[in-house]
Amino acid sequence: AIASIFGWMNLFARGLGGFTSDIFNRNMGMRGRLIWQTVCLLIEGVMVLVFASTNSLGLSIFILVIFSSFVQAAEGSTYGIVPYVDPPSTGSISGIVGAGGNTGAVCFGLGFRQLAKTKDAFNLMGFTILGSAALTFLISIKGHRSIFGGEDSEAVKAAWQKSGQTITKPGDKDEFDDSA
Repeated sequence: AIASIFGWMNLFARGLGGFTSDIFNRNMGMRGRLIWQTVCLLIEGVMVLVFASTNSLGLSIFILVIFSSFVQAAEGSTYGIVPYVDPPSTGSISGIVGAGGNTGAVCFGLGFRQLAKTKDAFNLMGFTILGSAALTFLISIKGHRSIFGGEDSEAVKAAWQKSGQTITKPGDKDEFDDSA
């Protein structure tokens, strides 16, 4: 029953992760989606490392709930990014992303079988997740800002303008403001 907690988180946390990614996108564009992805991965990785060091069942369950919530939220966030990578190939990219998750599960499963201590397998998993959070800083999707900068393309800015949303701060004046 305790192990099923991880699966139960799937019922709401993945959708919540995607929904939150949409909110970040509405406010900051792709940069917001990438920031949310990084936050999810950082919390997930830290919680795995904390989980590996817990000695009480109650604390372990509490950490498992937090960890599994952010695992699922990161998955929802990932699928919020996928359509922007190469829009005509969204289905293929989604398949690759899904297969990557299964590959990770098999690899970490082998870690639990092959490493001498279970804690070592959890540490390997936690540090791998933290490494993937760091790699998020390097993601650059054509036509969109990255975490560290760049500019949205004219087409992206026009799409924001057409939708009535903005990725600039209120009061900013530029050539894309109707009120300028």
